[in-house]
Parts: sequence; structure tokens; C-alpha cells
Amino acid sequence: MDAVCIKQPRGRPRKRPAAVAGDKGYSFRRIRQWLRSHRIAAVIPMRSDQQARHRGRPIQLDHQAYRRRSIIECCIAWLKEYRRIATRFEKLAVNFLGMIKAAIIHRYLNWAFSDKA
Repeated sequence: MDAVCIKQPRGRPRKRPAAVAGDKGYSFRRIRQWLRSHRIAAVIPMRSDQQARHRGRPIQLDHQAYRRRSIIECCIAWLKEYRRIATRFEKLAVNFLGMIKAAIIHRYLNWAFSDKA
């Protein structure tokens, strides 16, 4: 989360997102407390075992924001079609980022020069 940098129309970039979306695997008290202490909204549904033991005000889930999470999930899924990225052949972060950029360029060129475009 410390590496997040959200560009603004003017001024310096924001370092804190407005909300963080995740699946039920990220539904832990420690994660929710950390997000709350940094004033970040958690868009994470509760696990079924937590719903039975939960006391107090029910945790609200922004369903529209949770649905937008699928855009990122689809992007990661097609990135993992490239074996080199899925198995993390590149151990250095700089080289791994380069391979991700190369995969995105490859994907765009396939789309741009296909018969459908």
C-alpha cells in the first residue's frame, strides 16, 4: 500500500486510495483495522464464519465498487496467460515489470492489428 501513487489533475499525487476492494480471503480484523486507521474504505465481503460471530453494526458492502473489482481480476487473468509472468521467471522487480509491460504491448498489438479492430 505504501507504493500507491494516484495522479491528480493538478498538484502532487495522492498516496492513499479512497477504497480497497478484495475478496473474502482478505476479510480479517487486522486488515480492516489497518484500513480504518488510514481512512481507507474496505470493500471486502465478510466470510460466512465471521457473519455468525459478528457483533455490533453490520459491515456494509458497496456492491457497485465490488463489481468494478472484476475489471482488475480479468486483467490479471489475461496477464497470467503468459507463462513467464505466471511462474515469475524474472526474479528482479525491474525485469518483472518490464515483462508485464511487454505482455501489455503484445496484447494491444494483437488487438490493434486483428480483423476485429
